[in-house]
Amino acid sequence: MTTAAQNPRQEAQPSGFAPDPSVRPGGALKVEGLRLNYGGADIVKGLDLELPAGRISVIVGANGCGKSTLLRGLSRLLKPSAGRVLLDGDEVHRLAPRALARRVALLPQTPVTPEALSVRELVAHGRAPYRSALRRESGEDRAAVERALDATHLQGLADAVVSDLSGGQRQRAWIAMALAQETDVLLLDEPTTYLDLAHQVDVLETVWELNARRGTTVVMVLHDLNLAARYAHHLVALKDGVLVAQGSPAEVVTTPIVRDVLGLETVVIPDPVAGTPMVVPRAGAAAVITRSGEPGAHGEHAPSGTGNHPLPESNSDTEEQR
Repeated sequence: MTTAAQNPRQEAQPSGFAPDPSVRPGGALKVEGLRLNYGGADIVKGLDLELPAGRISVIVGANGCGKSTLLRGLSRLLKPSAGRVLLDGDEVHRLAPRALARRVALLPQTPVTPEALSVRELVAHGRAPYRSALRRESGEDRAAVERALDATHLQGLADAVVSDLSGGQRQRAWIAMALAQETDVLLLDEPTTYLDLAHQVDVLETVWELNARRGTTVVMVLHDLNLAARYAHHLVALKDGVLVAQGSPAEVVTTPIVRDVLGLETVVIPDPVAGTPMVVPRAGAAAVITRSGEPGAHGEHAPSGTGNHPLPESNSDTEEQR
């Protein structure tokens, strides 16, 4: 079976940041029989899952499939109705909140930035798990903030007001705050939401670099399947709260799995830059598969390509990932 380390970016990355073999890998997460629900309705349904230590795992799937709910369960924000989450063998929901906050950092979707807060002040909030009424900011706290600013290339903006930053810079500031916790695991819920493509790449390159340099275990939710395949070592595909596939991008991003998970007819080709799988949707509404597994209303007239450029037939070894 292909291993998660076989993402071609690990060997040759556009960013130029190769993993440091001397870095100790972050924490390993394991999910056993996990059920998570809202209002009595199961959203995540009996999930068994292993997320490798020191790697970037990305959770993908259609809207409402349980991606963000799973992330909340991993961080213990949502208590399971059944099953458990293990971090290096310790049950997450049995750990004290402060102890867990020193091991797992969570950046939620679209966090609200307080007004008139500088980047350095925001990042310093990441040291909260290490403070108490009797322990104020220490030299180690200040050093951790500087390390986080360095890791996210924000030293030059440390005194800028967060609300004045661009979308990509602001998201890097939030990631720096999470890094200041200096945890083994970093959970990111759709960190590229509302960002244009340039800022999406900027944020994901930052995540890739911190994983390579620090060995942090990263688990994030992404909607863009091509970016997920490019930046993940390990992909997890969900559908209706159930695991459909997990493994390397080459194992998960295939035409049959994309059809099953997203209900979309595609061709999968190599990314010309990274060499990872790249999904090209077939044109027209007729390419969308209904829940019954049949083509859309005009499926019998579905075009085989986009515009005047026909797509290749779906029979290559690359596409099917045999």
